[in-house]
Amino acid sequence: MTTPSFTSANLRAAVDFLSSPALIRLITEIDDNGPIPPRKLASTLPDLSTHHLRRINHIALVHDLVRAAPGASLELTTSGVELADFYDATARWARHHAYPTRVSDFMSRIRHTLSLVESLPAADPAGGSTRRPDVELADTEIGLELSGPRALLLQWLDAHPQITALLEPDPEYGRAA
Repeated sequence: MTTPSFTSANLRAAVDFLSSPALIRLITEIDDNGPIPPRKLASTLPDLSTHHLRRINHIALVHDLVRAAPGASLELTTSGVELADFYDATARWARHHAYPTRVSDFMSRIRHTLSLVESLPAADPAGGSTRRPDVELADTEIGLELSGPRALLLQWLDAHPQITALLEPDPEYGRAA
């Protein structure tokens, strides 16, 4: 794997952004069920307020994760499809490792795993342990290996630099937009 072109602050901002429940819902809903007409967005994601729906729609458009398809439906871009694949792989990894618990929903698996991956230190070049005492799983299981969630996240972020380039602190939410 190549050296990532972003800082730990970029990684933290990206994890905050990618962990947004509204973003996870929007991306996975379109991935699972196809394009969503904008007028059907509220009925498709009824637990999100109108403000959050407008906001996540705008943010996903700006970050090139969705686009307005002919006929005005929201569909995933290549970046969005790859993000949906990343979410699926992360949830599969978490389910395999019973993380955060043996019985968890899809969103909890993604959010907890991203939080865990972001909090892990980078691999120790001296070969020392990077194990945190409060983490029960070995770091190699957590995603420092080539196919784990951390590696997949870094690969996705490297392939989609528009995500980290556009992330800035959001005064309304105190996190990246």
